[in-house]
This record gives sequence, C-alpha cells and structure tokens, in this order.
Amino acid sequence: MDRFGVLLRQRIRRDRVQVPLWILGTALMAFAGYAGVTQSYSTLADRQNILAAALANPVILMFRGLPSGTSEGAFLAFEILPWLAMLAALMSTFLAVRHTRGDEESGRAELVWATPAGRHLPTVATIVHGLLANVVLGALTAVALLATGLPVAGSLLSGAAAASCGVAFLGIALLAAQLLRTSRGANSAAVWVLVAAFLLRGIGNAAGTPNDELTAIASAWPAWLSPFGWAEQTRPYDVDAAWPAVLGLALGLVLAAGALALQGLRDVDAGFVAERPGRSAARPALSSPHALVWRLTSGAVVGWAVGGLLTGLLATTLGGVVDQIAGENPAVTDILEKIGGATGGLDEVVVTVFFTLLGILAACCAVQTVVRARQEEARGTVELVLSTPTGRVRWLADHVIVGVGAVLIVVAAAVLGGWLGVWSRDGDSELYRIVAVAGAGQAVAAVVFVALTALVFVVLPRATIPVAWILVLLAALLGMFGPLFGLPDWTANLSPFAVTPVVDGDGVDVRGLWWLVLVVAGATAGALALMRRRELATGG
Repeated sequence: MDRFGVLLRQRIRRDRVQVPLWILGTALMAFAGYAGVTQSYSTLADRQNILAAALANPVILMFRGLPSGTSEGAFLAFEILPWLAMLAALMSTFLAVRHTRGDEESGRAELVWATPAGRHLPTVATIVHGLLANVVLGALTAVALLATGLPVAGSLLSGAAAASCGVAFLGIALLAAQLLRTSRGANSAAVWVLVAAFLLRGIGNAAGTPNDELTAIASAWPAWLSPFGWAEQTRPYDVDAAWPAVLGLALGLVLAAGALALQGLRDVDAGFVAERPGRSAARPALSSPHALVWRLTSGAVVGWAVGGLLTGLLATTLGGVVDQIAGENPAVTDILEKIGGATGGLDEVVVTVFFTLLGILAACCAVQTVVRARQEEARGTVELVLSTPTGRVRWLADHVIVGVGAVLIVVAAAVLGGWLGVWSRDGDSELYRIVAVAGAGQAVAAVVFVALTALVFVVLPRATIPVAWILVLLAALLGMFGPLFGLPDWTANLSPFAVTPVVDGDGVDVRGLWWLVLVVAGATAGALALMRRRELATGG
C-alpha cells in the first residue's frame, strides 16, 4: 500500500499543472455555456427554432449535441455536452499515455519496475489517478452548472456523463499504450479513435428520428457505438437517464484491465503492433536535419491531411442540403453565421464553418509536429543531432519549417477536397475562390501555433506540451463558441481561427490577417533568437 501511495502521489505531483487546467477549463465552459444560452436564446421560441433547424440539418448536429427538449438545461446540454465530454476524453488520453508508454520511453518505468513495485503497480496507480481526475472533473462541472441555478439531477448527470466519457478514453489510451511502441503513436491512435467516435455520434444523431414537436430526436444505432453517444443518451434536464453513462465507465475499466493483462505479455519497450523494419542504409533525402524531422513526423501529417480532405469535401457537398433546409427555417442561417462568423451567402457560411474546423485540425497537426522537438530533447536523442555540425538554432528552425509545411499539406488537401465537392455538384464557380480564400486564411491561423509552440518550447521547455495544446484549445473554444455564448466580440477575436480573411463581394476582407502575420514573425524570431543561448532541458 505504501508503494502504491508513493506512485499515486508522484503522478498527481507531475500533473499538478496539466490536469487542473483541463478540469478548470471544462467547468468554466459549462458555466459560460449557461450564460451564453440565457443571453442568445432567452425565449422558448428562440430555442424551438434552433432545435427545429438542428433536427433537419446534419451540419448543426455534427457540431452540437443531442436535441432533448426546449428547457434551458436541455438546450445547454444540446449546445455543449459533447464538448465537455471531449475535454474529459483528451485529458484522460494524454494522462494515460504520459504515465505508461511515455515513462517507458524515457526509461523511468524500467527503473520503477526494477523495485518491489513490479510492472503492474505503476499502471494501477495510473488508472486510479485517471479515475480520480475524472471524478473531480465531473464534480466541478456539476458544481458550475448548479451555480447557475439549473436543476440538481441534470447538473449532476451532466458532470457524470462527461466524466464517464473520460474514463472510457482512459481505457482506450491505456490499451493503445500497450499496443504501440511509442507515446506519439499511442496518442495519435487514441485521438483518431476519439475523432471517429465523435463523428459516429454526429452521424447517429443526424440519421435519427425527430419527434412530432421537432424538439427532440431518437438517435440511430451509430450513436450507440460511441462513448460520446452514451454521454448524450443520458439526456440531462430531460429524462435524466443515468444508465448510459455506466457504459462508458464499464468500457474504460474493461479496457484498463485488458491493458494490464497485455503488459505482462510483452517485453520492456516493446509493442504488439510490429514496426515496419527500416532500410539498411539511409536514403540521400535523410542526409539533412530537416529531412530527419520530416521522416519522424510524416506519418502523422498524412493522417491529418486525410482529415483535411474529408473536411473540405463536407464543406462543399453539404452546402446544397443546407440551402434547401434554410429555405424552410431561417434559424439555420442564424446559427451557422454565429459559428462561422461569415455573413455572405449560405454556401459561403457553410464553407467558413467547416474551414474553421479545418484550421483547428491544421493547428493540432502543427503543434504535434513542433512538440516533437521537446520529446526529442526530453529523451536525450537531440544530443546526437547536435553533436554534428547542426546548431541548436538550425535544429529548432527545421522543426518550424516542417511544421509550416505540415500545415500547408493539410490545408491543401482540404482545398482540393472542397474543389472536388464543388465540381461534383456543379456548384457556383465563385465557390472555388471562397474555398481557396478560406483555406489560405486558416493556414495562416494554424501557422500562428507553429510559432507560439516554438516560443513556448524555448521559454518553458518542460511545459511545452500542455501549454501548446491549451493554447489551441482556448483558441478553438473562443473562435467557435464565443459568439454562441454571447461573449463580447473582442474575446472571439482573440482566436486566430475567427479573424481569418473571408470573401467580400468581388474582393477579400483581410480582417485580422496582418496581426496574425505579425504574431508569426515575432514569435518565430523570438524563439530562434532565445534558442541561441538556451541550455538543453532533458528529462520530463
């Protein structure tokens, strides 16, 4: 018991910054969400119009939750419950991989396994740590909702639903950490499962059956394949069904038990998914440092590019469907304009909404690419590179260059997908220009996070990973939810995703383009200048 307590306290101490930020961010989102609902949709008629639009429109259902009634609480759950669950899932994913496969990569796990604690006790401590983190997240989320005056049962259930999704992804990430040999691979696999589960939930809701009053929907079967779908099926502030949340808890515990079993069947630093054997001699393209960075990150970039291609296709192929629906219900245009910030034709609004999501995807790809520098530094492998004529400034610059290239690849894939969508439906030729402008603008927004991540890496090396991801998360929340929450315009404008150029008639409104460029230039120059005198910071 003493050994277990030491391991548990050690994990809590290492996460004393990251985990509290995830928890507080989730609780604050719940609290701010209620203020947004009461300000933007204060009347029953407003909420009925939005729900009627959502029931008829797959675009809205992909970005929102499960319609379950017109009360303020039920409408709030429709607005933000899947996003609360996503925050819990991301927190649990990174926590699980950091303390299992991450510790194994750094050599910390092998030292612990050599003690009487053995191989399984550290993983058990990680499981308990993850469960406690989700309990606290669920409790504080419920408290935030109770503070707004919402009913007790629905508030408690909302917190429990988000926490249950977090526990489910705790188990998924623990299993991925056993199957894959690197923490980067385990994190990527778990995040792609998260994205697929989120999409399944949206597809299941979009294919569901609405009630006669057009205020609620019975989800189709795909929603029941997703932990996010289970969280939504609790329907807080409506039927208040607790049992779907138990499914997420059960899945997480079963997968965690499976991860423990698999851990005893493999060697140290090994995985069950075999890695592709490398060449006996390096290609000429690997003779430069930036080529090495590209080789280490190319697999993840390809995955993000596929996501970008699909996003672009959806942005233009769904426009016709939305146009038909908006003719019957003007509320569709209203909500999409609030999400995307564009005020042109409906096709342009839909493209702006989806390309805002693309910008977030490209920023995630950028962060994942640049934080690779911190991972290499923490493991000590960068010292091998710096022992060559390559200097530390050149080494960091290579990560920045590859990060910018990764953003351009993801955005180019999305623009190609958007153009293919326009071509397939014989759409207005003006849409080609709208897609190109939206893509270029979001590329600049995503590059901002390349520069900011590099600057954080130089100034706060040990906090690089949590701070970089928190910056993306805050920008995404402000950019996509600021207007819907009734926040002042200046708060939404703090997000690079919300101030990118848009088509304005025959011209282009550059909006915040110039300050985005200044941030990129200033942060990049600062990072490279400070890197010249910075010492290496190895270790976690």
